[in-house]
Amino acid sequence: MRVALYHPWIYLKSGLERTILEIDRRSRHDWTFYTSHYDRDGTYPELQDARIVELPRVSVRRDYLAVLRGALSIATRKLDPATFDVLVISCEGLGDLMTLRNAERPLLCLCFTPLRATFDAEYRARLMRRMGALRPLALVAEAMFRVVDRFCWRRYGAVAAISEAVRERIAAGRLRAAADVEVLYPGINAEQIAPSDVWQPYFLLAGRIMWTKNIELGLEAFALTRDRLGPDYRLVIAGMVDAKSQPYMDRLRARAAEIGGVDFRVGLSDSAMRALYANCTAVLFTAFNEDWGLVPLEAMAAGKPVVAVDRGGPRETVVNGQTGYLEADDPAAFAARMVQLATEPGLAKAMGARGVERARHFTWDVFVAGLDRMVDALASGGTGRRQLR
Repeated sequence: MRVALYHPWIYLKSGLERTILEIDRRSRHDWTFYTSHYDRDGTYPELQDARIVELPRVSVRRDYLAVLRGALSIATRKLDPATFDVLVISCEGLGDLMTLRNAERPLLCLCFTPLRATFDAEYRARLMRRMGALRPLALVAEAMFRVVDRFCWRRYGAVAAISEAVRERIAAGRLRAAADVEVLYPGINAEQIAPSDVWQPYFLLAGRIMWTKNIELGLEAFALTRDRLGPDYRLVIAGMVDAKSQPYMDRLRARAAEIGGVDFRVGLSDSAMRALYANCTAVLFTAFNEDWGLVPLEAMAAGKPVVAVDRGGPRETVVNGQTGYLEADDPAAFAARMVQLATEPGLAKAMGARGVERARHFTWDVFVAGLDRMVDALASGGTGRRQLR
């Protein structure tokens, strides 16, 4: 079957791009990926083998003028319905606007999250604090977007969310009843579940480097461990940073220089990232309200415990007290667990072993098979959704 997938931006090495890559690798259908911004050198090199069609380009900036221009471009873009049987729209904010002119074929929403600035209460509260004098304008824009987005969501024949946290966000925003949304968990490569027996003195904070990842929590927690663990222990912050997040990165580097013992590793290959997971003591996941989060799964696949913020997606992967810890968004709470795992190697190894078994429940093969099933059912006139019991 010919399936089209639209995602506004394919330009980073993040969970979104990884999901597209794994769909292309594993699906039994014939996929074409449409995007309004493709950076072949900035994203995974393996995506160069996928069929990617770049539409008229929109900016990846997040200021109001750039977002408005991008929204208008997406809302008015028309794909040729003769070239596909089902259209999958990646919902992470503006993607829903593609439904306005492309409803001739069945539409499946693959929801990474509804627009967080509008439908994620924690994100919205933090963003509003950052807006300052522009807050009234933001509130007007938010109200207008809610109306348009709810109309767009009525055009979807079926909806898949990447986590229970996202399904709850969809329902809370009155976009779709929770019972009408199926959860398909993005995962990891089953063949790369390889527990490590190497435990070097550093904590790993992995993932995209941007303000929503709350990386300052990891820095301040590490600062509190320095007297207990000594100068041999280090914090490694590894991930991707794009141009719009560079000022945030500069602030992190400045604070890291004051603390000492912090290494930044930017733009690493997959193999280099796997080595960092394999050799660390534990992995920190500091995002303040993550939609899902592949990092905890990748940590557990390497047999390493995770310390994560007790909110959002990590609640669905990290088993508190068994494969790691779910803690408040508080440096002291994180620091206490970091010291515990560093000074009790038996505990860390036992948690790591349980994490390996936990990771086996979340694989790309299961995710893509579920997506294929939903596409098949939607094309044949169904909803593509498993009935909830």
